[in-house]
Amino acid sequence: MNTVVTSYETSTAALWGYEPAVCGHVAQDEVQSQAMSLRLTHIALHVCDLDACVAFYREFCGMNIVHERSDGKSRVIWMAEPGREREFVFVILPGGPERAQADNDYSHLGFALDSREAVDAVAERARAAGCLVWAPRQEPYPVGYYCGVRDPDGSFVEFSYGQPLGPGAEEPPENI
Repeated sequence: MNTVVTSYETSTAALWGYEPAVCGHVAQDEVQSQAMSLRLTHIALHVCDLDACVAFYREFCGMNIVHERSDGKSRVIWMAEPGREREFVFVILPGGPERAQADNDYSHLGFALDSREAVDAVAERARAAGCLVWAPRQEPYPVGYYCGVRDPDGSFVEFSYGQPLGPGAEEPPENI
């Protein structure tokens, strides 16, 4: 049985400098016979305070509400970056448990910015708001320059510059 690694997995592996892991084995001729397009379109999270999270993602991330619905008991909100409404949305649902994420827990949502100065500006706003978790710092490739902010629900959000994706994307160093 052949293990299939798509060109996306191969290019991603090369970009990040690792060998792709495959969760199962699929015969190559089976995959090639199927015309399949796969794309991550959304992430959905339950939150304690829906309105506070919407305000946070508007203010810090520049996201807008692109869909909202209510059944009379609860609301569901879809948010997206301007111009990317049909590519990727963040679905926020009420009723989540409060998160107590430790400062050394690097689970997060990540947003790329245009410059180090933009990362510093977000960090200063977060410091003033009392929600800065990771002060701006430079890490080796592929991490880049980043800071971390805690949203009202306790989840971390990273703002970065110089990662190999998004604005400020850098080419991988030769020695990876």
